Order: sequence, then structure tokens, then C-alpha cells
Amino acid sequence: MHAPAPPLRIGVLGCADFARRRMLPVIAADPGLRLAAVASRSEAKAARFADAFGCAAVHGYDALLAAPDIDAVYLPLPPMLHAEWIERALRAGKHVLAEKPLTADAAGTERLLRLAADRGLVLLENLVFPHHAQHAAVRKFLADGAIGEVRDVAVAFTIPPRPEDDIRYQPRVGGALLDMGVYPIRAALYYLGPEVEVVGAVLRSQAATGVVVAGRVPARTPAGVTADLAFGMEHSYRTSCEFAGSAGRLQLDRVFTPPPDFPPVVRTERQDGREEVVLPADDQYANVVRHFVHAVRTGTPAQAEAALRQARLVGEVESRAVRVTV
Repeated sequence: MHAPAPPLRIGVLGCADFARRRMLPVIAADPGLRLAAVASRSEAKAARFADAFGCAAVHGYDALLAAPDIDAVYLPLPPMLHAEWIERALRAGKHVLAEKPLTADAAGTERLLRLAADRGLVLLENLVFPHHAQHAAVRKFLADGAIGEVRDVAVAFTIPPRPEDDIRYQPRVGGALLDMGVYPIRAALYYLGPEVEVVGAVLRSQAATGVVVAGRVPARTPAGVTADLAFGMEHSYRTSCEFAGSAGRLQLDRVFTPPPDFPPVVRTERQDGREEVVLPADDQYANVVRHFVHAVRTGTPAQAEAALRQARLVGEVESRAVRVTV
């Protein structure tokens, strides 16, 4: 028998609140990882995070990347810093789990994915919802003909307005398109395949800042299946997906952000009646961390093609959009 591989030693670049609440607990709990260090440009902030998770505090991101006892990094920095620090981490020989989006454009994403591949490193975008078991279950329902042939898909991810000083309203961060819009776009790719094309778009932007606060994107497959993708941060909270088919429709709620103890409900409606199927709860954050560890251990490509196609579709949205100032 082979001895189990030692856990990957992972460091964290940045002290984002999302990392503290969602990702660091599952990273610390995964037996394939050892949370070794947290780095911040603020010594005090690094110390607070490190104390909470029982790891070392490092002052400065470069210092963490230079550490020989770090195998991988988790990067929850603001989007405009992703490209620079992903590249620095890869060139330092570290595997990278980075928050979405990897970069703000397809060319930058492709360059970093190629750099990772050339160096034999894993670069995984931390877009977690495809790792929740509910989506594999829904895809099987559709493949088994639960609503006949799929004709149309409607996906939405919207949240209420944020406080005025929220980082999402800073022009260089990317607004709602990069923060929420990537979710419906990735869902269209997940369910309809890599040949999804953007037909057009409407983007709503703040007059004062130019920041995109909402959008609607029609898309299609070469076979004519259509998709309506909605996102924004001036709405009520909604994360939903509805499939219209030749023989019925299927609905799924809490598509992107189900808590680990939440049992998803799949609702199907056909001419002969309605049905609800309650699926088991699942922890998509723990699942994506396990996927990252497996990819590093086995050298398995980590969804690079999906991340690249998503980035290209975001670019298509920006180039085709009718822009409305509000």
C-alpha cells in the first residue's frame, strides 16, 4: 500500500470577507489541504485572519509567493488585481484557485491558462455552482426527457442595491457583468454546451460612474435553442433557472448560492400534472476545493475550456450591448 500523499500547503492572498465566511472554513477542513498562511498588505489584518484559522500571518503578497513551503494559493482579491497576482503566483510555481472572473477579458484569461498549462500547474476559476450536485441531477432530468426537447432556458442572478461605498460600484472592478453576469453565462454553457452564442445585450450603467448595474442577454445555440440571461444589482434577490420544453417546463431555484444544508427542489410541470423532487443538500464550496486538490494531484485540466469560453462570451456581451444610462 502507498502512503497517502501529504496535504497541499496552501496560502491565501488577501483577507476578503467572502474568503473568511465561505472558503477558508472548507479549505481548513479539507484533509487534502493544510491552510499554511494568510497574506495581507496590512499586518494587523493578516494577524486577525491567521488567528481565526490557526495559520501563519504574512505581511505582503510577494512574501507569501516567495515561501518555499507553499504549494498553492487561493486568491480572493478584487477582480482588477486577479491578472497580476495570478501570473505572479504561477511564475512562482504555485497552483492557483482564483475567485471569478480570472481576468476582465478573454485574451488575458487565455494567456494565464496557457501559462499554467506550460508550467504544469493548475489554475482553477472559483465559480462554484457547477460543483453542486443539483445541476448534474437537473441535466439528467433533461436528458431523460422530463420536459421533452429543451426549447428555451431563462437564467437570472440578481441582488438588491448595495451600499454606495460597495466595491462593486468602482469603475475598475467591472460592475454587475463581471460579478453576477458570469453566472447566467456559465449556466448557459453548462446546460446548452460550448457553442452558445450571444445574440445581443442591454446593459444598464450608472450615469455618474459608468458602472454596469444590470443587464439582459439573449443567446442561442446553433440548433436554435434560446437563452434569456438576466443579472443585476438593482433588483430583489433571485437566483433561478427555468427550462421550457416541447412537453413541459422545469424550474430550479437557489441555483447559484444554496447553503450547504439546503435541499434543492426541482419542479416539473407537464400537461398531465406537476411534480416536485427534493434533492439532497450539498456543499458546493467543499466540492470545488476537493476538485482543486484532485486536479493538482492528478494533473487533470481544471475546467480551462469552460473558463475561456465564458470569458469570450463576456466579451461578446460587451461588444454587442446596447447601453442605457440610468
